[in-house]
Amino acid sequence: MGDLEIRRAVADDVPAIVAMLADDPLGAQRESPDDLAPYLTALERLTGDPNQHLVVAVREDRVVGTLQLTVVPGLARRGATRAIIEAVRVHADERGSGLGTRFVEWAVDQARAEGCQLVQLTSDATRTDAHRFYERLGFTASHVGFKLQL
Repeated sequence: MGDLEIRRAVADDVPAIVAMLADDPLGAQRESPDDLAPYLTALERLTGDPNQHLVVAVREDRVVGTLQLTVVPGLARRGATRAIIEAVRVHADERGSGLGTRFVEWAVDQARAEGCQLVQLTSDATRTDAHRFYERLGFTASHVGFKLQL
């Protein structure tokens, strides 16, 4: 895998993160790489919240992956804290290299270190390759998700 650093995202990483978010048919419809202002505002909010971990994977000074890990305290499951993994992206040049596995394993380890009893994620119904990937990592397709656009 070579030298890989996983660290919190900073403002200089935003263009690379947004480019990865937009680099697929779904992301191309909902992301706007030409206007980084809303992403920078969101990064400020994320950085100020200790339960949010927007991270990047960096190899040779180049951002090659990103994900967001959110820690959610709750009352359900006897007061369990859960983690939500979102917006997992690996640069096209790195896909198939094992980076995605290493990255998600990092997120699970981080969740465990933060006292989480459960890690969950959602994946668009059309992303069948992603579903197989998450199942290989031990995730179970246990629920049906619902969204309401506001």
